[in-house]
Amino acid sequence: MDLLVTILIGVGVGAMVELLLPGHNLHELLLAMLLGIAGALVSEFIGRWADLYGPGDAFAYLMAVLGAITTLVLYGFFSGNDAFRIRNSYACETFRIGLNCYR
Repeated sequence: MDLLVTILIGVGVGAMVELLLPGHNLHELLLAMLLGIAGALVSEFIGRWADLYGPGDAFAYLMAVLGAITTLVLYGFFSGNDAFRIRNSYACETFRIGLNCYR
């Protein structure tokens, strides 16, 4: 049952993130859902492996949500997706370290 809930959390987070960003394609929605599932499952596995939480623990579900969000954000940064780039030139010049800015 925990595996099913973790997968549903990943699907939900992936769908919400994709629907919040501009431009919708079916393959991008499916990719976001799969990345959300992967992030949720990896965070669940790591947490149980490190004995941070057990089956059915509420903290496990919170970590599944955070893992799914983290995976999607990392994919956005490394894939060069325009939705994750900062378009404000002032923010790019002021906070240049670690930001993905337009040039």
